[in-house]
Amino acid sequence: MKAQARVLGVDDGPFAFTDEHVTVVGVVVRAPSYVEGVLTTRVRVDGTDATEALATAIGRSRYREGLALVLLDGAALGGFNVVDIDALHEAIRVPVATVTREEPDLQAMELVLRWKFADWEARLAILHRHPLMKVETAHKPLYATAVGLEPAALREAIRMCTVRGALPEPVRIAHLVATAIVKGESKGNA
Repeated sequence: MKAQARVLGVDDGPFAFTDEHVTVVGVVVRAPSYVEGVLTTRVRVDGTDATEALATAIGRSRYREGLALVLLDGAALGGFNVVDIDALHEAIRVPVATVTREEPDLQAMELVLRWKFADWEARLAILHRHPLMKVETAHKPLYATAVGLEPAALREAIRMCTVRGALPEPVRIAHLVATAIVKGESKGNA
């Protein structure tokens, strides 16, 4: 990834599982940390519309043409509204990656999916499609996967976008903005 590449970081805001929708924020950053713009959308809590909502929001965005990477905070928004990164990549024609601080417990996730959703197998299949790789940082490791980007290029993109701590700035800033929209101010760590 080139210096000053445009990266869209995406995260959802705080929500309760009794909420119908959750706010989702995308922050466009010129790597490593120059904020160029913000976009928002909403998805259903535990729904199935995250991929479509992101594809629509990104597709309509004036920043779409210059994007080098879409970086999601995790593989799902609003609980278990799983993002199909293959379908999103196909729709927007930009590499799509997920990054998370903690290694997901896929067995525990499967139990919850089986318990809560009739379509649990489809959601789980999306989560299993791309194994996560461990990405070492100056702090704690991250776990990431991508479509449209080789593992070495993903590691380099994460490194380029990380200023302080372990989380890439586009995702960290998206988390702060989403929290501020929902709660009135941001607080705590992303």
